Amino acid sequence: MTLEIDVVCLFPAMVETPLSESIPGRARERGLVELRVHDLRRWGLGRHRSVDATPYGGGAGMVLRPEPIAGAIDELRRADSTVVLLDPGGRVFSQAVAAELAARSHLVIVCPRYEGVDDRVRDLADLELSIGDYVLSGGEPAAVVVVDAVTRLVPGVIEAASTDEESFARGLLEYPQYTRPPEFRGRTVPPVLVSGHHEEVRRWRLEASLRRPLARRPDLLAGRAVSDEERRSLDRIRAEGDEAAEEDGA
Repeated sequence: MTLEIDVVCLFPAMVETPLSESIPGRARERGLVELRVHDLRRWGLGRHRSVDATPYGGGAGMVLRPEPIAGAIDELRRADSTVVLLDPGGRVFSQAVAAELAARSHLVIVCPRYEGVDDRVRDLADLELSIGDYVLSGGEPAAVVVVDAVTRLVPGVIEAASTDEESFARGLLEYPQYTRPPEFRGRTVPPVLVSGHHEEVRRWRLEASLRRPLARRPDLLAGRAVSDEERRSLDRIRAEGDEAAEEDGA
């Protein structure tokens, strides 16, 4: 089944160009994803196709009017559509959300600009999404992030084994990767990876994928259900840290 995505924005080239390359581009060429990027001005008002106006109550900047956005959604929405409004206050985008969206049949993604959108268009969206706590010049870069992350999870786009082992696929960071040469600037490849012992490699990778979030992103482990094997590995890693701390304090 082909995933269809319609993106509505003010600067279509900012979306179309990057998503014509690499994995999204190949997915489109193979017919696994159909991406259409629309200029919001197509639904603009009057001879000049106006899409924005000054905010009621005063203040700096412009706000996107409700009529063009509503017009775009009304025309593009189908019975099987999920309308996504990109917004700083929305649900935080994650790998789990990407997987949810990849299972849908049709996405309509609306990109805000300027000071945002007239609040009344929120009633037309099925989901509001934020890609993080920072300010962008508009929703186009966020749309690229969402479409790229969703596209790679569409069945057939890339090998299932690749997505299963990627960062965040299991709620963890991916284990460290190594390739040739076996020694680089004094650092060598961990011996277990060239041992040919597949079970030891699997255990090493599991433990390595736990070490990274424990040191860098403990929030990923907070509240996450862990298997018995993961719990044993975490206990061992923490014990190593306690021993090292004791040695430093001796």
